Amino acid sequence: MAARAPTGPPRRHRSSAVPLALAYVALIVYASLYPFEGWTWPPGQGLGDLATLPWTHWYGTFDVTSNVLGYLPLGALLLIAARRSGLGARRALALAIALPAALSYSCEVLQQFVPGRVASMEDLMMNSLGALAGALLAQLGHRVGAVDRWHALRGRWFARDSAGALALLALWPVGLLFPTPVPLGLGQVGERLRAWLADLLSGVPWAATLQALLATPAPPAPPLRPLGHGLIVMLGLLAPCLLAQSVMAPGWRRLAMALGALGLGLGGMTLSTALNFGPEHALAWLTVAVPPGLALGLVLALAAAPLPPRVVAGLALVALTGLVVGVAQAPADPYFAQSLQAWEQGRFVRFHGLTQWVGWLWPYTAIAWLLARLAAPRDPGPQRSPA
Repeated sequence: MAARAPTGPPRRHRSSAVPLALAYVALIVYASLYPFEGWTWPPGQGLGDLATLPWTHWYGTFDVTSNVLGYLPLGALLLIAARRSGLGARRALALAIALPAALSYSCEVLQQFVPGRVASMEDLMMNSLGALAGALLAQLGHRVGAVDRWHALRGRWFARDSAGALALLALWPVGLLFPTPVPLGLGQVGERLRAWLADLLSGVPWAATLQALLATPAPPAPPLRPLGHGLIVMLGLLAPCLLAQSVMAPGWRRLAMALGALGLGLGGMTLSTALNFGPEHALAWLTVAVPPGLALGLVLALAAAPLPPRVVAGLALVALTGLVVGVAQAPADPYFAQSLQAWEQGRFVRFHGLTQWVGWLWPYTAIAWLLARLAAPRDPGPQRSPA
């Protein structure tokens, strides 16, 4: 007699709040301890002194706002992840407050070893307040049913194993805030990686030749032609569109997602340019080659709407590979260098790690996720959208 198929409740979607929270924690640690060099023991401080954070009695509006807003998403993500895992409201709320407070305290203590960074009790209080506000907002969302409605919407639009893709799609506009050499051109990490390796191998006898090669400045890349510029823009839009479509059933929802990605890309690049050069220059990134690239990327994304998800995932890998190869060939123009200097030395240093690492690693993380998805067993995903 044939074995009876197992019964029980349907398998739930994995929460995208978990990878988002983990990524956010890593970025907070980076932003809090940047620039990760010159660490020294604070003179005249004992172990007990380091554990007691000082009151600086100097706190501006920007400091209050940035510290509160910086931890607000973390509190919300942790509460959503905790509730999704089955914890009750009180335990989830306590966890969403305690973990960010512990993270903030640890970073503040370690900041005392970093020259140029000032640890303070005010930072700890504002960070904890931000986490509390985010957790309460997420708790309110649970009470009014917003989270349940999101889960129902996600079940109609996306496959069960879409948590990683949704986390990447949520981080994509964040990566666009960091200055890019070409609009939507994420992933230009080659020069920084070469410099880091050269510093790491400095003084290592057996790696002297390799260190010298790495330390030698690369010849300046020729300016991109309009065609190359437009192709990078096209791939920069097409890649997130195909990533989203790889966890969606063929149908009209893919068309809506492509239009939404276009809107996020336009908004992210406009905000980034406004932060770098002022609101009056917010649309300066729309050069002659950009609109054709955006149009072509949107057309190709719409053309992929009827294709099976695994085929779309393969096309997304091709688009992401072309993007990182194209961005690696893009020269760093003076405006790009000026933008980097403003972010790394000015007020934007507080958000430097958050946007920089997302912008650098987003394409490579998306490639790794797509490879893992293609190697995994097939997921039936949501039903085909009705005509």
